[in-house]
Amino acid sequence: MFWDKVAKYYDLFEKVYNGKVYRKLGCAVAENIEPTDIVLECACGTGAISRAVASKCQKLTATDFSDGMLKKARKKCKKFDNIEFAQSDIMTLQYDACAFDKVVAGNVIHLLDDPIGALKELYRVCRVGGKLIIPTYVNMEKNGKTGFFVNAIDKAGANMKRQFTYESYREFFISAGYENAAFDIINGKMPCAIAVVTKV
Repeated sequence: MFWDKVAKYYDLFEKVYNGKVYRKLGCAVAENIEPTDIVLECACGTGAISRAVASKCQKLTATDFSDGMLKKARKKCKKFDNIEFAQSDIMTLQYDACAFDKVVAGNVIHLLDDPIGALKELYRVCRVGGKLIIPTYVNMEKNGKTGFFVNAIDKAGANMKRQFTYESYREFFISAGYENAAFDIINGKMPCAIAVVTKV
């Protein structure tokens, strides 16, 4: 699997190419987390967001489809005793409906064949009044051209299904029926848009 192969290099690549955004992202997500929250994180990768969330919440279940990524995340987050790691598919989460106060899925929506289906599954496991927090790297080019980062990882085998601009990311959520979504962006070489959906 591509993500197993790149797991040991992922953090280095992020820090060198997109360090400003990578450093800020975890803190931006954690701003939505409360001390009493029970949190699910899907596509946790190497644990960059996980560390920030774990420092704020009561309990975090951090999942990823890639065993290689999970190994890196466990190592990175070993000082936290409130994290449970599990291998899981974002499309078929093995958790009860309304089980979590917050549900985080970072930088994965653009990789999925069925992102709408994934949103429905994330929404299902979030309690009413809770929040989905979904950061995704976006293309800052409005002319349809892709940047170095996107081209590099796609050629390496990431197999991106779509590329969003900030505007098209907003439109994606609205057209999917999440009209109450709020948005923010962290600017950098590869900006990251953050969608926050409150479950009603």
